[in-house]
Amino acid sequence: MKKIYIYVFYAIFLSWLSIDQGYGQSRKYISQFSHFQNYYNPGLTGYEGSVARGFVRNQWVGFEGAPKTVFVSAEVDFAEFGQSADPALLGKNAAGLSILHDQYGPFQETEIIASYASRIRISASTNLRLGAGVNYNTVRLDGNRLNTEQSNDPTTGQYLNNFANMNVLDFNIGLAITHANYYVSYGAHNVNKGALSSGDVFMERKPTVSIIQAGFRQALSKDVAVITNFMYRSQEDLPDNTEFNVKALLMDKLWIGAGHRVNYANNFQLGFLLNKMSIGYVYETPMNRSYLLPNTTHEFMATFRLFKSNERTNPKEVLIW
Repeated sequence: MKKIYIYVFYAIFLSWLSIDQGYGQSRKYISQFSHFQNYYNPGLTGYEGSVARGFVRNQWVGFEGAPKTVFVSAEVDFAEFGQSADPALLGKNAAGLSILHDQYGPFQETEIIASYASRIRISASTNLRLGAGVNYNTVRLDGNRLNTEQSNDPTTGQYLNNFANMNVLDFNIGLAITHANYYVSYGAHNVNKGALSSGDVFMERKPTVSIIQAGFRQALSKDVAVITNFMYRSQEDLPDNTEFNVKALLMDKLWIGAGHRVNYANNFQLGFLLNKMSIGYVYETPMNRSYLLPNTTHEFMATFRLFKSNERTNPKEVLIW
């Protein structure tokens, strides 16, 4: 009986996240966030060169209506088309396109972001990067999958046994200071707060999201490198989100690591570097005191370098973030 009560509570909690607490569940969690910096900050587009990326995240495995996320993106650093000796440092412009599809409860959300970044060299080894992105967001509500609480809500209940679609056009901005071994950045999503929308309005305007990211990496020897990353997100209708991870890259072929989302979850990471491809896996478990579903989360990631291979160009280079 106790187990039944727990799952009823979790179902109510999931429903609360899904309805209009200002896009609560539309906060996208990516345990391997350090591999997808450009999604959070358009200023970091092209930071790791020209790459194609993707991940699949199955959250709270085994629970009906739990979030499932698929993401693909491509970034192009235009300096890699030329003969520059160091495109990452000497290049000027980069562009990217990202597509994220998220399904949670009765909602399906698709986000398309076109981003552009320009950089200015401010020292012998450091760049200032500025970026902007156009964010098109479409959300589909399946009224046949509303639970009791949602069907009694005056906003979502009107779509019971029906479908609704909402479209939002917004903008992202970002800036970053980058170096081969570290970066510090600030980005903002939904700077127009969802004011440009069409279709069925079943959610309130989207709040602006502020995102701070930072990382440091260092080669300790020819066979061992250490990488650390940090991210903080602030949104007025949700608790602040802080997470970090630490990885060790061994022989430029294998990485192992761990991460923590403060007050929410812990994760363990494993990945492999091939000639032009990186493959990563995360096993995530919620913390007992987080009041989230006890089910585990699985996340698979892959990146493909379009022009370069995963080989060091100098002894101090580290190949992943």
